[in-house]
Amino acid sequence: MVAVVALVIYFLLTTSSGAGGGLPANVSVDEAYAMVQDGAFMLDVRELSEWNEFHAPVATLIPLGELASRVNELPRDRKIVVVCRSGNRSQQGRDILLAAGFMQVTSMDGGMNAWQTSGYPIEP
Repeated sequence: MVAVVALVIYFLLTTSSGAGGGLPANVSVDEAYAMVQDGAFMLDVRELSEWNEFHAPVATLIPLGELASRVNELPRDRKIVVVCRSGNRSQQGRDILLAAGFMQVTSMDGGMNAWQTSGYPIEP
């Protein structure tokens, strides 16, 4: 019985949005693209050297290590899609924003690697 309760709690914690504002904790590349087309703010938390290789034209760069001290640069009135190279740092970025009181934040699965592979716009 305890194992069943633990499993239910684990399921609820890992599948709940955690992102507030009705957004799931993570979205696919296609969902992220649609959100950006609908006006969401795309935040890239990679390092400058990664950004310089390629990035989404609509994205804004704030490296993960600077994010907590620069949250005042982000819009609180728009949905925010956080991206990185592969999807790991973007989840950390999402959590930083949630802790800072942002309510409409999600992380893009697969990161910019998946964005590029999917054929969405990039620029050097």
